[in-house]
Amino acid sequence: MQEEKEFIEQLLNLKTQNQAFEKLIVDSQRPLYNHIRNIVLNHDDADDVLQNTFVKIFLNLKNFKGESKLFSWMYRIATNEALNFLKQKSKRNEIPSEAVQNKAIENLEADIYFDGNEIQLKLQKAIALLPEKQQLVFKMKYFEELKYEAISEILGTSVGGLKASYHIAVKKIEAFINRN
Repeated sequence: MQEEKEFIEQLLNLKTQNQAFEKLIVDSQRPLYNHIRNIVLNHDDADDVLQNTFVKIFLNLKNFKGESKLFSWMYRIATNEALNFLKQKSKRNEIPSEAVQNKAIENLEADIYFDGNEIQLKLQKAIALLPEKQQLVFKMKYFEELKYEAISEILGTSVGGLKASYHIAVKKIEAFINRN
């Protein structure tokens, strides 16, 4: 905890800010990319959202109050950026957000960065049918293996609520896979 406070001080100090931010990018780029990719599904879109996320993080460092872990705060920004990206894409193409998600799943098969098999595609289709919150909770718990406490900080939801959302999501996914 003390280490994180010192690192945050380095991020806020104009003399050490650039070096500290470079370290922040190196340390968090891969997990943030994976998190964003789980939401937007497309590699190029995930890269764009990741860049926007780091810009937002940099511009808002001075507003970080330390009420949560830096990791959780950054994940919250990444989550919001990814969800906003999907909403904007939906508006731009004048189609429902579900259609954007379904199109992204169809494109996974042609995506050179997706190394999944048929069952993983089926899993992605099942996840796409879930409500947004259940999708987020399932992906963060299943793919990213985050603890409920971390997800709670990121999404601002109680641990009990998250456990219920995850359990319901798992049941819906199992039912979809068994039907298809």
